[in-house]
Amino acid sequence: MHPQLQAIVDQFEQALARLHALASELPEPAWTWRPAPGRWSVGECVAHLNLTSAAYLPPLRAVFRSEAPKTRPGVRYRRDPLGWLMWWMVGPPVRIRVKTTARFIPQGSTPAKTLIADFERWQRDQIACVHEAEGHDLNLLRIRSPFDPRVGYNAYACLTILPRHQHRHLWQAERACAGLLSRRAG
Repeated sequence: MHPQLQAIVDQFEQALARLHALASELPEPAWTWRPAPGRWSVGECVAHLNLTSAAYLPPLRAVFRSEAPKTRPGVRYRRDPLGWLMWWMVGPPVRIRVKTTARFIPQGSTPAKTLIADFERWQRDQIACVHEAEGHDLNLLRIRSPFDPRVGYNAYACLTILPRHQHRHLWQAERACAGLLSRRAG
């Protein structure tokens, strides 16, 4: 596998490990606790990530299954300017807060076991999608953002944004978990 694609797979696997570590610390009832009004609970953070994965996978798979341009061996992938900006914005720690669109705001409370199982499934699917990207010219292929269809970037940027976005919200979930645990200890 191309080393830059392997790095993306590694980021997805690290995100899954972070979620498992978080789940081992936090009992089921605590997944719905919000650290402050207007802030998301651990469960809401994970539900948001699952909604995001569900929205991004179909267009990514479609572009990789199309008659997409192939790449030459040894190519270096690069994020286009907007893709780089989005990648920078969505990573932890939070530098810029952006209000998410209604479609990606979690509704209701889903049991932690279901959220984790869904996240695991989406991670497998996203890793498989990265494997599907092998051999395609990710610098030329374009993806429209499901968050805002006016925004588009190259496929390489999209593939790097997804796990970075996961790490942002897992960082947010870890902070919520730490806040709850310190509150219980105090």
